[in-house]
Amino acid sequence: MRNIYIETYGCQMNTADSETMLGHLRQHGYGRTDSPADADVILLNTCAIRENAEERVIGRLGDLMRYKSRRPGVQLGISGCMAQHVRDTLLDRLPWVDFIVGPDSYRRLPELLGNGNGDPFIDVRLDRAETYADIVPQRDAGVRAWLTIMRGCDKFCTFCIVPYVRGRERSVDAESLIAQAHTLADEGFKEIVFLGQTVNAYRDGDVDFAELLRRTAAIDGIERIRFTSPHPSDMTDRVIAAVGEHAKICPQIHLPVQSGSDRVLANMERGYTVDEYRGIVEKLRIAVPGIALSTDIIVGFPGEDETDFQATIDLMNEVGYDQAYMFKYSQRSGTKAAKWEETVSEDEKGRRLQTIIEQQHERAARIHQGLIGSSFPVLVEEQARRGAGWMFGKTPHFRTTIFQSTSVQPGEIVDVRIVEASAHTLTGAVA
Repeated sequence: MRNIYIETYGCQMNTADSETMLGHLRQHGYGRTDSPADADVILLNTCAIRENAEERVIGRLGDLMRYKSRRPGVQLGISGCMAQHVRDTLLDRLPWVDFIVGPDSYRRLPELLGNGNGDPFIDVRLDRAETYADIVPQRDAGVRAWLTIMRGCDKFCTFCIVPYVRGRERSVDAESLIAQAHTLADEGFKEIVFLGQTVNAYRDGDVDFAELLRRTAAIDGIERIRFTSPHPSDMTDRVIAAVGEHAKICPQIHLPVQSGSDRVLANMERGYTVDEYRGIVEKLRIAVPGIALSTDIIVGFPGEDETDFQATIDLMNEVGYDQAYMFKYSQRSGTKAAKWEETVSEDEKGRRLQTIIEQQHERAARIHQGLIGSSFPVLVEEQARRGAGWMFGKTPHFRTTIFQSTSVQPGEIVDVRIVEASAHTLTGAVA
């Protein structure tokens, strides 16, 4: 048996892809190791969203090179979005890398790894039909399972490399997904997270995303359902109704807006206006009172001026996001925006980013302070970092909650009354 060691960088999609690769390689005689020193294959599964992530991976590949020198025959390579993005230059920068495989090449990994002649190989072909629906992922034990329901993206936002490195949208067949969800319930997973670059664009024949949510909510054993990341343009009335109708579908949605300026949104080619986004938020709050909303924000996009930036601040204040993932614009070669002149300095990008980070931190703290005295059902995950006797889990609104208990076990749902709160964590007592 050959052993493989995988490090995963990036989003939940990358985590799910690593699980898929591990499951597929297991069926071909590979074992998994948690130490690169014991591995016959060392694989970095990568992200290409931001340039600093690529540089981090390149540095790590250089560090892992020492295991090749110690053990002849060790294969070192990368997979995923970065592999697709920098395939033409990576071997020039890192000649000791043995293989590069793109997001649609995981099925061929056993053959490629086993038939090597010592020369580096690259397989980054995109496949519009590949969904890996028949491969059983190898997941770690836990309460939450990632389930990829669609791959690729058709949106082509001007700042984003994803459609070029993951290909066009294609959905996993609904029958396979429901079967996988039943298996996850049988294995003891309490929460399923549907994954897709534009997850709510899912469609398999007559089964749209709303219908998939409804069918999954009917499965015994699955207590909670989440999904990420939806696109505002695909947040239909049917999806909103499904979220409001079923208690298992969590009252928490990540709804990326990127900017509060119509001018910037048009330049990003996001496909909606600020007013249209507001309308979606209003419908969600009517359907799901108390829903928690998170978002993505980019500052410093080419052409963004102070008025545009203030519009983003105003929208964040108006919506009152529970959480936000905030970034400086990072130019990605291969995207439409990469051809445009940068109009915002790095110093100004940093100032704008720090401004919204500080404001969001204060906003999250206020929201959490307002929860003191309330009780929530918490899905227990594991022991908290605070130490023995402390457990942590998530509320339905995906708020991290810690509490003391020596009797509850991971996978249980317990009512916890909130007694303290910070911007990031709720502290409570079992009710």
